[in-house]
Amino acid sequence: MRHLRLPGIAGRVEYAQLLHDASEVRPLALVGRRVPGRGGVAGPGQDAVEANEDGGAMGDDVRLGVIGFGLRRSLAVAAHRPGAGSRVVAVCDLDEQVRAGEAATFGAELVTADYHDLITAPGVDAIIVNTPDHTHEAIALDVLRGGKPVYVEKPLGITIEQCDTMLRTARQTGTRIYVGHNMRHMGVVRLMRDIVARGDIGTPQTVWVRHFVGHGGDFYFKDWHADRRNTTGLLLQKAAHDIDVLHWIAGGYAQQVQALGDLKVYGDLPRRAPGEPKPDDWLSPATNWPPRSQRDLNDVVDVEDVSLVNMRLDNGVLAAYQQCHFTPDYWRNYTVIGDAGRLENFGDGPGDVVKVWNAKRSGYRPEADIEYRVPDSGGSHGGADPKIIAEFCRFVREGGATDTSPVAARMSVAAGVQATKSLRDNGRPYEVPPLDPDLVDYFARGQVER
Repeated sequence: MRHLRLPGIAGRVEYAQLLHDASEVRPLALVGRRVPGRGGVAGPGQDAVEANEDGGAMGDDVRLGVIGFGLRRSLAVAAHRPGAGSRVVAVCDLDEQVRAGEAATFGAELVTADYHDLITAPGVDAIIVNTPDHTHEAIALDVLRGGKPVYVEKPLGITIEQCDTMLRTARQTGTRIYVGHNMRHMGVVRLMRDIVARGDIGTPQTVWVRHFVGHGGDFYFKDWHADRRNTTGLLLQKAAHDIDVLHWIAGGYAQQVQALGDLKVYGDLPRRAPGEPKPDDWLSPATNWPPRSQRDLNDVVDVEDVSLVNMRLDNGVLAAYQQCHFTPDYWRNYTVIGDAGRLENFGDGPGDVVKVWNAKRSGYRPEADIEYRVPDSGGSHGGADPKIIAEFCRFVREGGATDTSPVAARMSVAAGVQATKSLRDNGRPYEVPPLDPDLVDYFARGQVER
């Protein structure tokens, strides 16, 4: 739909089609099944097309194994589309009851507590890693070395070194790696990025992001997230999404960071004993308010519940990110200011709006020059989960460019790690180390050698 730029006239635009939506423009169906070995082609000793036991070509669904069914279980639900591109055929979780329940839900052919079984199973084409952050590296390295494409939930790792090791191993083995930054498939994010890419606010000069984490006490202080040994900190774990989006919209990566933060509310509230499970009503917005009324927190709580970071990007853009885990509301607010206007989102889900002021200077004007409606979309995370799974499955089959980026995933972790160091060092500025240029080039080519 054409952009309307009408000085002095407030307009409302229905933004009906997302640009570059690989899940809609690239077909999943193939004749037969490509075996996703190293480099996404047939591996040593494998034929390009497998056959069923009766000799016929196998179906078109990518057969997925899922490791971990915790808070990101919704990704497995989005991935299970029998006959429509992908299905969950293998379930792995350490909890016996979870395994049994998920096996019944998905009709899984393989049910195990040992993720190595998924790597060696001939009936599994690709693997989704949905485990706690500190386990990503070990599992992903085993999957990569086993020659199966891997989807690693964000953040890629909890240290810069972990991320670099995974990316180097992906190149050394020729196995495809994909990182689950699903916000790149959220309607509000793609809408804001397209507005910026069209030049509607000129060239971006500064980006401000505020993240109101209304259920932060429930989601991030009652389990492993609250222990910095598992996450480094929430300025990495939770902020990795927004830092990645900020980088994507602004067109550059953080080069220098300076941060402040503290454990203001949840540090002295009652905790569970080590090993004691969360109570059934751990997520109860109606009763867990105000925040200081929270109980049954994780036995270790040593991550910050409020943090602020300033960033200088390598293209000169100045950016700021703020995160608070004890607000009453739960949403993200982005402001992007260019040299010819600014945009801001009001709400971050389908049906919410992104406003653009680009026609004139004035005082406060609640009516923007243009309003864009965030498009409707079905599925979890504002419709992002089905889209990112579709892109991953296309990548498993065909390779090529993707909207998510392993390099960008590494850079969001690097910025988060260095920002966490800064806030724990009285706000001292830290440089963000770049990735090896050879690895940058490899992933820019779509994970193929020259």
